Amino acid sequence: MTNILISGASIAGTATAYWLRRHGFTPTVVERAPSIREGGYKVDIRGVALDVVERMGLLDAVRARSTDMRIATHYDGKGRRIAEMDADLFGGREGADAEIMRGDLNELLYDLTRDDVEYIFDDSITGIAEDGTVTFERSAPRRFDLVVGADGMHSNTRGLVFGAESAFVRDLGYYISICTVPNRLGLDREEAVHAAPGRTANVYSTKQDSHAKALFMWSSQPLAYDRRDPEQQKELLVQAMAGVEWEVPALLEAVRGSTDFYFDSVSQIHMDRWSKGRVVLVGDAAYCASPASGQGTSLALVGAYVLAGELAAGGGVDGYEREMRAFVDANQKLGPANVKGMVLPSRAVIWFQTRMLRLLPHLPGRDRMIDRVTGPMARAATAITLKPYVE
Repeated sequence: MTNILISGASIAGTATAYWLRRHGFTPTVVERAPSIREGGYKVDIRGVALDVVERMGLLDAVRARSTDMRIATHYDGKGRRIAEMDADLFGGREGADAEIMRGDLNELLYDLTRDDVEYIFDDSITGIAEDGTVTFERSAPRRFDLVVGADGMHSNTRGLVFGAESAFVRDLGYYISICTVPNRLGLDREEAVHAAPGRTANVYSTKQDSHAKALFMWSSQPLAYDRRDPEQQKELLVQAMAGVEWEVPALLEAVRGSTDFYFDSVSQIHMDRWSKGRVVLVGDAAYCASPASGQGTSLALVGAYVLAGELAAGGGVDGYEREMRAFVDANQKLGPANVKGMVLPSRAVIWFQTRMLRLLPHLPGRDRMIDRVTGPMARAATAITLKPYVE
């Protein structure tokens, strides 16, 4: 097995390409977009995923591009500061993780692979035969020993080989939207948060970014919409956030003109098997943990490392599934629990959480309380022992 096709040039795909090439395979990456996707939201790299990044020689570069977030401030509907969280509480202990913009991380991974990996942009897989022959929207058919689906929660590869997404998706009952907006609040490595019953608005600006990101989350029954129609999605967001105070009306106006608008359900992908025939899935395509888990990027990085390593060591896709299953399960459990703390159901719960945040700096045993909050994620992030597939 030497000739491997990867569908998707986001983090799971570019990381898989790196490790496959390092083990002596010949990877080709096909990506629907015309180029590497830029922008996106801030993502965390935690636990063993930091070890993977270090083994790639990228840890210093990732640290250099850190978001360097300092504080999160909560506001009421009238714009009054009502609570603050320092970086230890909302970002974890210093050094325990690395936070970077998703586009920056993907750029680093692409730069690491672009000279010795074939990338095919503006194209997509249309069919995969049992003998490994792959057909494309634009390119001529080619035969591969293995096809890796690294194309996200709405994986085209998974749909072609494993069946309809509805068989694997688990909706957590929330939606998320994010885009770039003007930094009208003058934020400097700071998050500004406003919570209303069932709805949360979060605006943040990271280091060396003159703009801001507006992030919205809200509870909702499943919505019917066209995933390729951002204008329709913007209207759904406006409807969902109608009546919310603070800066939300101005933010929604800014959203209408955004060009990097993201909108999706907060969902997970659960599958009994991540491989079938000559096809294997990695990252969100196989085991999306949802943005609420905070572990999607780490799962993608670790999954890429383990998949390539097992293919090289002779464990194959079965070895990959054995090594990853418990780690995936531990991290997927974070999503349903975390999202309940991100979108609060009532004014009473909002009042109680705000009160606790205000009291926290003055309570004895603060460090123990922080560890209690961040501990489950820290444990899940280290719930696998990485094999030394490379020197």
